[in-house]
Amino acid sequence: MTDPSNNAAASLAQAGDPAGLEALISRAARANKGLPPVDKWNPDFCGDLDMEIKRDGTWFYLGTPIGRMPLVQLFSSVLRKDEDGKTYLVTPVEKVGIRVEDAPFIAVEVNASGAGNDRVLTFRTNVGDVVEAGPEHPLRFVDEPETGGLKPYLLVRGRLEALVARPVMYELAELGEEIDVDGVPMFALRSKGEIFPVMPMAQLDRLVAEA
Repeated sequence: MTDPSNNAAASLAQAGDPAGLEALISRAARANKGLPPVDKWNPDFCGDLDMEIKRDGTWFYLGTPIGRMPLVQLFSSVLRKDEDGKTYLVTPVEKVGIRVEDAPFIAVEVNASGAGNDRVLTFRTNVGDVVEAGPEHPLRFVDEPETGGLKPYLLVRGRLEALVARPVMYELAELGEEIDVDGVPMFALRSKGEIFPVMPMAQLDRLVAEA
Protein backbone atom coordinates (compact mmCIF):
# COMPACT_ATOMS: atom_id res chain seq x y z
CA MET A 1 0.00 0.00 0.00
CA THR A 2 1.39 3.40 -0.96
CA ASP A 3 2.19 5.78 1.88
CA PRO A 4 0.22 8.97 1.18
CA SER A 5 2.90 11.05 2.86
CA ASN A 6 5.38 9.91 0.21
CA ASN A 7 2.98 10.98 -2.55
CA ALA A 8 2.64 14.41 -0.96
CA ALA A 9 6.41 14.68 -0.55
CA ALA A 10 6.96 13.85 -4.20
CA SER A 11 4.59 16.62 -5.23
CA LEU A 12 6.08 19.34 -3.05
CA ALA A 13 8.42 20.61 -5.72
CA GLN A 14 5.60 21.24 -8.17
CA ALA A 15 5.06 24.99 -8.30
CA GLY A 16 1.55 25.99 -7.41
CA ASP A 17 0.68 22.74 -5.67
CA PRO A 18 -1.29 23.96 -2.61
CA ALA A 19 -1.90 20.42 -1.38
CA GLY A 20 1.84 19.75 -1.38
CA LEU A 21 2.55 22.97 0.45
CA GLU A 22 -0.12 22.25 3.03
CA ALA A 23 1.36 18.80 3.52
CA LEU A 24 4.77 20.34 4.14
CA ILE A 25 3.26 22.83 6.60
CA SER A 26 1.54 19.99 8.44
CA ARG A 27 4.69 17.86 8.74
CA ALA A 28 6.85 20.86 9.67
CA ALA A 29 4.37 21.67 12.45
CA ARG A 30 4.55 18.11 13.77
CA ALA A 31 8.36 18.20 13.62
CA ASN A 32 8.60 21.61 15.29
CA LYS A 33 8.83 20.71 18.96
CA GLY A 34 11.31 23.36 20.00
CA LEU A 35 14.07 23.30 17.40
CA PRO A 36 13.82 19.98 15.54
CA PRO A 37 17.01 17.96 14.91
CA VAL A 38 17.10 18.68 11.18
CA ASP A 39 20.84 17.91 11.01
CA LYS A 40 20.07 14.30 11.96
CA TRP A 41 17.39 13.74 9.35
CA ASN A 42 18.32 12.25 5.96
CA PRO A 43 15.12 12.11 3.90
CA ASP A 44 15.04 11.85 0.12
CA PHE A 45 15.45 15.05 -1.89
CA CYS A 46 12.06 15.88 -3.43
CA GLY A 47 13.11 18.72 -5.74
CA ASP A 48 12.98 22.48 -5.47
CA LEU A 49 10.10 24.55 -4.14
CA ASP A 50 9.30 27.98 -5.59
CA MET A 51 10.15 29.67 -2.31
CA GLU A 52 12.76 32.37 -1.71
CA ILE A 53 14.11 34.36 1.22
CA LYS A 54 14.97 37.84 0.02
CA ARG A 55 17.89 39.94 1.18
CA ASP A 56 15.66 41.86 3.62
CA GLY A 57 14.44 38.63 5.24
CA THR A 58 11.04 38.54 3.50
CA TRP A 59 9.86 35.07 2.51
CA PHE A 60 8.16 34.58 -0.86
CA TYR A 61 6.17 31.63 -2.18
CA LEU A 62 5.27 31.59 -5.90
CA GLY A 63 6.43 35.21 -6.08
CA THR A 64 4.09 36.37 -3.32
CA PRO A 65 5.27 37.47 0.15
CA ILE A 66 4.33 35.13 2.99
CA GLY A 67 2.61 37.55 5.34
CA ARG A 68 1.90 35.15 8.19
CA MET A 69 4.80 35.41 10.66
CA PRO A 70 3.87 32.17 12.49
CA LEU A 71 4.18 30.35 9.16
CA VAL A 72 7.55 31.97 8.43
CA GLN A 73 8.74 31.02 11.92
CA LEU A 74 7.56 27.47 11.36
CA PHE A 75 9.43 27.15 8.07
CA SER A 76 12.54 28.76 9.58
CA SER A 77 12.63 26.06 12.25
CA VAL A 78 13.11 23.32 9.62
CA LEU A 79 15.72 25.14 7.53
CA ARG A 80 19.06 23.50 6.86
CA LYS A 81 22.06 24.54 4.80
CA ASP A 82 24.06 21.59 3.52
CA GLU A 83 27.67 21.19 2.45
CA ASP A 84 26.63 21.85 -1.14
CA GLY A 85 25.89 25.44 -0.12
CA LYS A 86 22.17 25.09 -0.81
CA THR A 87 19.37 25.69 1.69
CA TYR A 88 16.54 23.24 2.24
CA LEU A 89 13.34 22.77 4.20
CA VAL A 90 13.73 19.41 5.91
CA THR A 91 11.23 17.19 7.71
CA PRO A 92 11.64 13.51 8.60
CA VAL A 93 10.12 12.48 5.25
CA GLU A 94 11.18 15.14 2.72
CA LYS A 95 13.86 17.60 1.76
CA VAL A 96 13.02 20.42 -0.65
CA GLY A 97 15.31 23.14 -1.95
CA ILE A 98 14.56 26.84 -1.60
CA ARG A 99 16.42 29.97 -2.72
CA VAL A 100 18.15 32.39 -0.37
CA GLU A 101 19.26 35.74 -1.78
CA ASP A 102 21.74 36.47 1.01
CA ALA A 103 21.29 35.03 4.52
CA PRO A 104 18.17 33.22 5.74
CA PHE A 105 17.86 35.37 8.86
CA ILE A 106 18.28 39.03 9.82
CA ALA A 107 19.70 40.08 13.20
CA VAL A 108 17.36 42.93 14.10
CA GLU A 109 18.36 43.66 17.68
CA VAL A 110 21.40 43.43 19.92
CA ASN A 111 21.85 43.77 23.66
CA ALA A 112 25.24 44.23 25.27
CA SER A 113 25.87 43.23 28.86
CA GLY A 114 29.05 43.24 30.87
CA ALA A 115 32.38 44.72 29.84
CA GLY A 116 35.80 43.57 28.71
CA ASN A 117 36.15 39.78 28.71
CA ASP A 118 32.76 39.54 30.44
CA ARG A 119 30.98 41.30 27.57
CA VAL A 120 28.09 39.31 26.04
CA LEU A 121 26.38 40.37 22.82
CA THR A 122 22.91 38.86 22.56
CA PHE A 123 21.11 39.11 19.22
CA ARG A 124 17.48 38.61 18.25
CA THR A 125 16.62 37.59 14.71
CA ASN A 126 13.60 38.50 12.62
CA VAL A 127 12.10 35.07 13.25
CA GLY A 128 12.61 35.13 17.02
CA ASP A 129 15.91 33.31 17.54
CA VAL A 130 17.91 34.65 20.50
CA VAL A 131 21.63 34.03 20.06
CA GLU A 132 24.65 34.96 22.15
CA ALA A 133 27.71 35.63 19.99
CA GLY A 134 30.62 33.52 21.12
CA PRO A 135 32.65 30.40 20.32
CA GLU A 136 29.63 28.48 19.00
CA HIS A 137 28.01 31.49 17.35
CA PRO A 138 30.80 33.56 15.79
CA LEU A 139 30.50 36.90 14.08
CA ARG A 140 32.22 37.42 10.73
CA PHE A 141 32.63 40.51 8.60
CA VAL A 142 32.70 40.44 4.80
CA ASP A 143 33.93 43.25 2.56
CA GLU A 144 31.17 44.84 0.49
CA PRO A 145 32.99 46.27 -2.56
CA GLU A 146 29.95 48.11 -3.93
CA THR A 147 29.68 50.26 -0.79
CA GLY A 148 33.21 50.07 0.56
CA GLY A 149 31.75 48.86 3.83
CA LEU A 150 31.33 45.58 5.64
CA LYS A 151 28.53 43.05 5.88
CA PRO A 152 28.41 41.39 9.30
CA TYR A 153 27.02 37.90 9.78
CA LEU A 154 26.18 35.90 12.90
CA LEU A 155 26.11 32.10 12.89
CA VAL A 156 22.70 31.11 14.27
CA ARG A 157 22.68 27.31 13.99
CA GLY A 158 24.16 24.66 11.76
CA ARG A 159 25.42 26.57 8.72
CA LEU A 160 22.60 29.13 8.88
CA GLU A 161 23.60 32.74 9.39
CA ALA A 162 21.86 36.01 10.11
CA LEU A 163 22.83 39.17 8.27
CA VAL A 164 23.19 41.91 10.88
CA ALA A 165 20.81 44.75 10.03
CA ARG A 166 22.41 48.12 9.40
CA PRO A 167 20.98 49.84 12.52
CA VAL A 168 22.36 46.98 14.62
CA MET A 169 25.72 47.33 12.88
CA TYR A 170 25.81 50.97 13.98
CA GLU A 171 25.25 49.82 17.56
CA LEU A 172 28.08 47.32 17.24
CA ALA A 173 30.36 50.07 15.97
CA GLU A 174 29.80 51.90 19.26
CA LEU A 175 30.79 48.76 21.17
CA GLY A 176 34.01 48.06 19.27
CA GLU A 177 37.46 48.62 20.73
CA GLU A 178 41.08 48.50 19.67
CA ILE A 179 42.53 45.06 20.39
CA ASP A 180 45.90 43.66 19.40
CA VAL A 181 45.36 40.51 17.29
CA ASP A 182 48.52 38.65 16.30
CA GLY A 183 50.50 41.85 16.60
CA VAL A 184 48.10 43.91 14.49
CA PRO A 185 45.96 46.64 16.07
CA MET A 186 42.38 45.71 15.15
CA PHE A 187 39.00 47.28 15.65
CA ALA A 188 37.17 44.36 17.22
CA LEU A 189 34.22 43.17 19.27
CA ARG A 190 34.19 40.93 22.32
CA SER A 191 31.52 38.45 23.36
CA LYS A 192 31.65 35.48 25.73
CA GLY A 193 35.43 35.63 25.89
CA GLU A 194 35.88 35.60 22.09
CA ILE A 195 37.41 38.42 20.03
CA PHE A 196 35.86 39.10 16.63
CA PRO A 197 38.10 41.32 14.48
CA VAL A 198 36.19 43.79 12.32
CA MET A 199 39.02 45.56 10.48
CA PRO A 200 42.57 46.82 11.04
CA MET A 201 42.70 50.13 12.90
CA ALA A 202 44.70 51.59 10.00
CA GLN A 203 41.79 50.86 7.66
CA LEU A 204 39.31 52.34 10.11
CA ASP A 205 41.42 55.48 10.45
CA ARG A 206 41.45 55.88 6.66
CA LEU A 207 37.67 55.51 6.48
CA VAL A 208 37.19 58.10 9.21
CA ALA A 209 39.55 60.50 7.46
CA GLU A 210 37.66 60.09 4.16
CA ALA A 211 34.23 60.56 5.74
